[in-house]
Amino acid sequence: MPLGHGTFLRRALRRPDLMGAPAPTGAALAAEIAAVVPDVGTPTVVELGAGTGALSDAIHARLVPGSRYVAVEVDAEFVAYLHRTRPWLEVLHGDAADLTTLLAEAGVGTVDAIISSLPWTLLPPAQRHSMLTAAAGTLGRDGVFATIITLTAIPDRVRDLVRCMEDRFTHVEATAPVWRNLPPARLYVCRGPRHAALRADEAS
Repeated sequence: MPLGHGTFLRRALRRPDLMGAPAPTGAALAAEIAAVVPDVGTPTVVELGAGTGALSDAIHARLVPGSRYVAVEVDAEFVAYLHRTRPWLEVLHGDAADLTTLLAEAGVGTVDAIISSLPWTLLPPAQRHSMLTAAAGTLGRDGVFATIITLTAIPDRVRDLVRCMEDRFTHVEATAPVWRNLPPARLYVCRGPRHAALRADEAS
């Protein structure tokens, strides 16, 4: 069993409401989402719902020295696991619903990329909308938001999620499914946060 799977499965059995998938993200999908992260300069990257770090190694390998990589995780067991296995990862123990406060307390300014494996379609609509607003609000004008959505997600909830993304970003793209993942999933990659474009127009 790969590193971290045992920890993930124990938490999935105890708190299935916190999990969007029966297993950590696979290597193929992790590599695809890591490719969204800027590989030039020293970007600030935030990961929402880091879990056992299934995405973290691929993202870390892409970042150059001087970059800042912050993970937000609500589960204390996962936080402890990440501290033990990935000491280079800056882990914030808290709920992604409190993203703005968590980042402000950690001294994180404008973010270049937000990566997420949160189960967005399982969240209540009001919470989903407010969390996406907060996520978009932390990004700079060229920032990118990318999240994993499983193909098993309820279609109506996926459509609502996409509409919510389109309200907050000028460009939303769904990638081809990664069938080798368990369960199969795709990425939604969002660019052009609308709030940043409005601020730039007001300043000009």
